[in-house]
Amino acid sequence: MYWFGRAILTPLARFIYRPRIEGKDNVPRTGPVIFASNHLSFIDSIAIPVAAPRPAHFLAKSTYFEGTGIKGWAQRSFFTSIGAIGVRRGAGQAALDALDQQRQLLEEGRAVALYPEGTRSLDGRLYKGRTGAAFLALQTGALVVPVGLIGTDKAMPKGAKMPSLKERIVVKFGEPLDLSSHGPATSGKARRTATDEIMAAIHELSGQELANQFNEVPAVTPIERIKQVLPHERR
Repeated sequence: MYWFGRAILTPLARFIYRPRIEGKDNVPRTGPVIFASNHLSFIDSIAIPVAAPRPAHFLAKSTYFEGTGIKGWAQRSFFTSIGAIGVRRGAGQAALDALDQQRQLLEEGRAVALYPEGTRSLDGRLYKGRTGAAFLALQTGALVVPVGLIGTDKAMPKGAKMPSLKERIVVKFGEPLDLSSHGPATSGKARRTATDEIMAAIHELSGQELANQFNEVPAVTPIERIKQVLPHERR
C-alpha cells in the first residue's frame, strides 16, 4: 500500500500543487536521516513525503488507523500510502513509545520526519524546539536534514476541510547536520544545544519570525499549569 500510494500520490500532488522544491541534493539517499521541519499545517505531513527524494515516515495519531467501514478503510489506506505510522501520542509512556518507534526506523536505515516544535504554529511564528529529534540523532548517529516549509498554512489553514489549489507551497531542504559534536544523547546540555542548532537551520530556511518560547498546548488542570511554569526538558 505504501509503495503503491507513493507511486500514485507523489506525481499527482506535484501536478496539482506545483510545489517549488529546493535543495533536494542535500538529502542523503541512503542511511538514517531525520527530516526536522517547521510545522504550519496538516498538509505538512503530505508535503514532505511528496517533495523528499526518498521515502520519509512520520508518526500520526493512531485514531487515523482505527476507523471502521469504507471511511475508515479510505483514511487508513491514505495515511499508510504517505508513510504514516500510527502511534498513541501524548506525554509519559506514550511519548517514550513514539521515540522508540522512530529509533527502530532509523536503526533500519530509514528516514523519518519530525516537527521539533511539537505542534502546529497557529500564528506563523517559529517556536523553540523540543529535544526529541536531537535525542534520536545523538542516539542513532542519524544525520538531520532541516526543512523549511513556506505557504502550507495558506494552502490549508487550521479548520479548512480541503486544501486550496490557488496557493503554491515551497519546500526547502537544508544541508545535513551531524550533531555528534554536541555530546552523548544522555547529556541534557547536548540535547539542548543540538536542538538549538536544528532550529537555527530551520529558521534560516523558513524565514519565520521567532517566538522565543515553546508552543505549549493550553493547560487545562492546575497541575498542568504548574508543570508548564516549572523548568523541565520539553521532548
